[in-house]
Amino acid sequence: MPAGVLVPDGLDATLVLVRHGESVLIAEGRFQGQMETPLTATGLSQAALAARRLANPHDAPALPVPAGELLEIVHSPLGRTTQTAAAIAGARASRGAPARTVRPDPGFLEIAQGAWEGLPATEIRERYGDTLAAWRRRPLEAWAPGGESLPQVAERVRPALRTALERLAEGRPPGTPDRNQVAGFRDPPPDHPWSIVVGHDGAFKIALLTLFDLPLDRFWMWSMDLCGITVIELRAGRPVLRAHNLTAHLAALLDDEALAEIEDRGRTGAL
Repeated sequence: MPAGVLVPDGLDATLVLVRHGESVLIAEGRFQGQMETPLTATGLSQAALAARRLANPHDAPALPVPAGELLEIVHSPLGRTTQTAAAIAGARASRGAPARTVRPDPGFLEIAQGAWEGLPATEIRERYGDTLAAWRRRPLEAWAPGGESLPQVAERVRPALRTALERLAEGRPPGTPDRNQVAGFRDPPPDHPWSIVVGHDGAFKIALLTLFDLPLDRFWMWSMDLCGITVIELRAGRPVLRAHNLTAHLAALLDDEALAEIEDRGRTGAL
């Protein structure tokens, strides 16, 4: 594939992006970046629910993933993403799905947050308020002291995406755009390979901008909830956003939380 080209010519494939579950630092209201922090009990439950959904993707309501084989599960090397990827691999194995490669790729690491990593959000607002405000408004001009700029992140995310897409293209002929491109006609799922990438909100923002050839200053246009699922289909090399930030699979956990809150109010008499 020519240097600089991201998507192999004519590629028919699907990428499923899954953000990790809740971590200890998130639960504590601290900035994470690339700091190691394990999943909380809630995070493990979120990962298990996302894993169950991806182990049975064609159960109603079906996820827009192909009928072809899952090629691999790629993940950021950090612990919280590794735990989430392991849950997905385990759930698929438990239903008898063929074993697939589970490989870490440092290109999908979260954005390094430098001096902010591990600090509570309240302290960052107090100590770095101007920089934080600029980061949220003009992310190409400001970032965490000692952290990564968006162009630096894009420099490592792009080759990680390229590798994942090249592996999906190996040994397959190019597809064609001369097929139905409009949803709603009850067409069967396409028969092409797919891969799952388990990563982070910030890195996935960059990945989506890269795939859709959008400028990095659009960074804040995307959002990824914990264990949210996003599906991008490549149709003859053209990326199509099939679903973004799906979270319905987490409903059971939210119902449990709501019930616990009701029971707690009953015990305390709080309104």
